[in-house]
Amino acid sequence: MTDNIVYNKSKAFALRIVKLGKFLQSEKHEYVLSNQVVRSGGSIGANIAEAQFGASKAEFVHRMRIAVREANETKYWLELLQDASYIEKPLSESLIIDCQEIIYLLVRIIKTAS
Repeated sequence: MTDNIVYNKSKAFALRIVKLGKFLQSEKHEYVLSNQVVRSGGSIGANIAEAQFGASKAEFVHRMRIAVREANETKYWLELLQDASYIEKPLSESLIIDCQEIIYLLVRIIKTAS
């Protein structure tokens, strides 16, 4: 495990999202939204991982910006899943709080690196 806080938080978040996707497919028989949230939720950490080995500062910032966009998209899907009654409000709120924390960290990193 790395000491990179945003990497660790995004990986833990992605694991929660993967488990959510499995729940949505097995218990709710919902496949379209579950695939969307798993794709965007997993992409956050993948872009952070790529940014760590960017060839330049510009590439690092670019990947972090992509991660922010993916996090915002994930937040949207979580809100939609809750509004459509696929997940309960306490679960969606917990996931959204985690997502917003990652967004906050990413924005701070981008501002510092830019």
